[in-house]
Amino acid sequence: MAYAIVRDICTACGDCEPVCPTKSIKPFKGVYMIEAESCTECEGDHDTPQCLDVCMEDDCIVPA
Repeated sequence: MAYAIVRDICTACGDCEPVCPTKSIKPFKGVYMIEAESCTECEGDHDTPQCLDVCMEDDCIVPA
């Protein structure tokens, strides 16, 4: 499974993009998106998804 960013909640702060070990987070139409094909939920790299750890908005990053 992968994660997704809720566009209406994303503030486009960009904190999530540099922490993604698979480079799955990309700018998209003024906010950010997660490419589901390459998102691994950080399994094998970290204990928890790094994007969730740095996102300051509740419910912005959700399971896809």
